[in-house]
Amino acid sequence: MRTGTGLDVHALAPGRPMRIACLDFADEPAGPVGHSDGDVVAHAVCDALLAAAGLGDLGSNYGTSDPRWAGAPGREFLAETVRRVRAAGFEVVNVSVQLVGNRPRFAARRDEAEALMSRLVGAPVSVSATTTDGLGLTGRGEGLAALASALVQASR
Repeated sequence: MRTGTGLDVHALAPGRPMRIACLDFADEPAGPVGHSDGDVVAHAVCDALLAAAGLGDLGSNYGTSDPRWAGAPGREFLAETVRRVRAAGFEVVNVSVQLVGNRPRFAARRDEAEALMSRLVGAPVSVSATTTDGLGLTGRGEGLAALASALVQASR
């Protein structure tokens, strides 16, 4: 068994789509800025899984210099990350991830996010959300962050 931790942070900008935990929040006026879709939840999960499997981090696997990942949705990162983790000889046991930010209002879609991400990862994914009570870029509504931990086990 091995564990990994992942962190992702993105600024928000008006007119950008809000995609979090592989779900679209169409009514949000601002979304994450990034080379891809900026889905901090999906990216933090990928980061944690890659670290657990000893495969580096999100940036070393999906760098901004690779045009293949420009605008890519988080679900594509998850699928490719799980493929890489399995190719390295590991299976995902579970993942826990927490979204940090004021928006979007996440609680009503938590079950949907967990079901979708669990299906994509092939193992249970728990998703929670919190705020920072007005502190920092997440508290001021300038950005979002997510922190994930993953557990994998050797499959060979």
